[in-house]
Amino acid sequence: MTNKKTGILLVNLGTPKTPQPKDVFHYLNEFLTDGRVIDIPWLQRQLLVRGIIVPFRYKQSAKLYQKLWTEEGSPLLVHGLAVQSKLQSLLGQQFKVELAMRYQIPSIAEGLESLRKAHVDEILIFPLFPQYASATTGSVHQQVMSHLQQWQVIPKLTFINSYPDHPGMIEAFCQRAKQYDLDSYDHILFSFHGLPERQIRKADATGCCLKAQCCQQLGKDNQFCYKAQCYTTAHAIARKLALDTSLYTICFQSRLGKEPWIQPYTADQLKACVERGNKRVLVFCPAFVCDCLETTCEVSFEYAEEFKHLGGEELHLVEGLNSHPLWIEAIRTIIFENLSHHKVSAKLPIKV
Repeated sequence: MTNKKTGILLVNLGTPKTPQPKDVFHYLNEFLTDGRVIDIPWLQRQLLVRGIIVPFRYKQSAKLYQKLWTEEGSPLLVHGLAVQSKLQSLLGQQFKVELAMRYQIPSIAEGLESLRKAHVDEILIFPLFPQYASATTGSVHQQVMSHLQQWQVIPKLTFINSYPDHPGMIEAFCQRAKQYDLDSYDHILFSFHGLPERQIRKADATGCCLKAQCCQQLGKDNQFCYKAQCYTTAHAIARKLALDTSLYTICFQSRLGKEPWIQPYTADQLKACVERGNKRVLVFCPAFVCDCLETTCEVSFEYAEEFKHLGGEELHLVEGLNSHPLWIEAIRTIIFENLSHHKVSAKLPIKV
């Protein structure tokens, strides 16, 4: 069918409408009361989030968002809109590309409705999370299905699950790395967003997760393990950059609360770097394709300051993929690889 039109819904996590405390308050409440994010019983979650976490955190979070915000707005949204625009130009009129956020605006409901009004024949859901986690990709897919079940006509659907070592994405990360003199750094950290250990275990059907070396390599038994997918991404980037295994460490940031999260923690690795005499450290954040609070504020502001306080000299953050041409090309390739009627054209050379 030559006139077939395909809808693409790009989905990222979300951002407050403004960096003002009231908007950050609403954003955090929506985000943290998601049962896939804090996976405890409903009443316990509501009391914890609305009664303790958000009231005690939202003002401090608002200060961080105010440091992050630009004249154009939230970087996560600004970069996301740039990706949407460039991908739309690359794909052409046979496609309709929309951007949505899991929390706040533009919402998933708005994105789906725009695709419905465009009379698309098929919809592909593309979460902007390279590694699968129930709290991110799983939540996006659930939200999409909850909206589509209300449609009278549900079009053909394709869900992108994960792409932790896709060659196009790995190449894009490596191109970003070329902005830095890698030989001038004493150590490299691949810092991924952390998750509670219990969420890793809940996604494990084999009972192997979090045991010695089980996450070091991705295979059939642990194919949906977030930690294993993170290791896969980091090792793929390191191989492409010809990094010796002694020169880098894989770690996890953004821990919330006191319960065990997947380790090693990034904060602990900063201390380890100083203890080894590493003065200059470079940090990749390959769980985040767009720069956001967790990269710009947590890593390049807070971790950099902490590293100097511990006795280090410089900590630099590798810029996110954002709307890099190779990342746009990688998205296009992943889309075509997952749409049966475009699998041939996925192999054709393109220019961005």
